[in-house]
Amino acid sequence: MLRSLRSPASRRLAAVIRATDVGSVPSPPPPLHLRPALSSQHPLHHHHSILGFHPFSSPMVSACFSSEAASAAPAEESSTAATASEVVAELYEKMLTSVEKARTMPPNANLWSLVESCANEEDVKLLFQILQRLRVFRLSNLRIHSNFNCHLCRRVSEACVRANAIDYGLKALWNHNVYGLTPSVSSAHCFLLHAKEKKDAKLMVRIMKVMGKNSLPLQPGTANIVFSICYNTNDWALMSKYAKRFLKAKVKLHRIAFDIWMDFAAKVGDTKSIWKIEKLRSATVKKHTVASVFSCAKGYLLERNPESAAAIINLLYQELADHKKQSVVDELQKLLVGEWAQKLVKKQKKADREELAESLRSDISAMAASLLNMGIDAKVNLEEMKC
Repeated sequence: MLRSLRSPASRRLAAVIRATDVGSVPSPPPPLHLRPALSSQHPLHHHHSILGFHPFSSPMVSACFSSEAASAAPAEESSTAATASEVVAELYEKMLTSVEKARTMPPNANLWSLVESCANEEDVKLLFQILQRLRVFRLSNLRIHSNFNCHLCRRVSEACVRANAIDYGLKALWNHNVYGLTPSVSSAHCFLLHAKEKKDAKLMVRIMKVMGKNSLPLQPGTANIVFSICYNTNDWALMSKYAKRFLKAKVKLHRIAFDIWMDFAAKVGDTKSIWKIEKLRSATVKKHTVASVFSCAKGYLLERNPESAAAIINLLYQELADHKKQSVVDELQKLLVGEWAQKLVKKQKKADREELAESLRSDISAMAASLLNMGIDAKVNLEEMKC
């Protein structure tokens, strides 16, 4: 009879205790919505009311629900709104409202202002989002199938460089992009100039690959930038690779490109390349420059022909106007001191260094003597030579 007077909760608790005593695992409690409600007189009700217990008031449960809600929010919208510039975000909202609600094309001034105001990657992200919206609106509502003009692509590329958002910017060079941008070589040059400023040969290679895949033609200006990057990063193999590509594309190289190419060939001591480049240069550029002359002079010195080296320097010296002759003297002084020879000797194998250094000292002295006989002040002190 006493057992029958026990409450249901007491009987469940006793069952759990008995199960624990015999080493068995108690069955899990029923779900919350199936559990009997506790009366106000029940002792457990008093315990819960004191602790303020509620199935959803637990900190763990609250944290779980709040984290789920946060993860459910659009990641792109939250991250963009958090760090985008205020001016860019405001312009973006204006243009978006115009397209989605007013169903009208926003003023061009708003787009140009947005492009010029981009200062970070999140700004550029908003710019590309609105460009995609505008392209769809132009196509579906205005029946305009053509892209924006290439001038906008150039400005967008400049904005991407300014904001250091190169990955976004390279999308502007795609032929079939969803932003309505018209790729151009001038836009590609923006990114190449950025790579030159950063001395980043890897970025240059990426840009050149994008240009190739999207049929952007190689131009003389492209070669100027690419050759400069290869020279500044001291990558002769990369220079040779792209030089072949420009020649294969029949690009008419500028004088400055030949100067960089020849100077690099002389820097690494590649006489075969020096004369090959000189042959190509003379076919398109009639007059020598200071850089091309001294590259040839170094080639003659490497071939143990100091008289020819002196003759080609003297020929340029006589042709130049008086106010330009100082540039020849300055370059000659560098050669006589042995800066070029010293760097070249260091690149050789240890067994060959002494022999090359001795031959260069001897031939540079002979060249200086020949120049003195021709009336050019070219004194050299063998003890001061660095090679």
